[in-house]
Amino acid sequence: MSEIAGHPGATAVVNESYSFACMSCGHGWEQSYEIEHHVDGDGREFVQYMVEGRVVPSPLSKPTCANCDNHVVRIMRPGRVASARDAAHRLHRTPPAGPVEAPTAGEGAQVSAEDHHWHLSDLLHVFQRKAS
Repeated sequence: MSEIAGHPGATAVVNESYSFACMSCGHGWEQSYEIEHHVDGDGREFVQYMVEGRVVPSPLSKPTCANCDNHVVRIMRPGRVASARDAAHRLHRTPPAGPVEAPTAGEGAQVSAEDHHWHLSDLLHVFQRKAS
């Protein structure tokens, strides 16, 4: 059997990436693995998951959240955590600071009372919490 250069004893090396989300604390992360395929002395095949040259447990058997050590972790295809973070960033982006110009009515235009009877309290009520 031939070995793969840089991976002693490996007959094949596959690169896989996964996204993880902890269902307990909400922590999300992504990890890439080199999966080395080996054959033991008895001819049985086995795999080793490698991260940065270190053997690590299979992320598919019992993943652990690095934030809270919980094992209730959802495994997803790669890129899911990054795309969720990007979407959240776009959603919560703060507009640039600067002066705000109020719209003005055109010359001779009439604005009805219905069009501007709003009060600040009407606009802020969505941010107020009801007492429990």
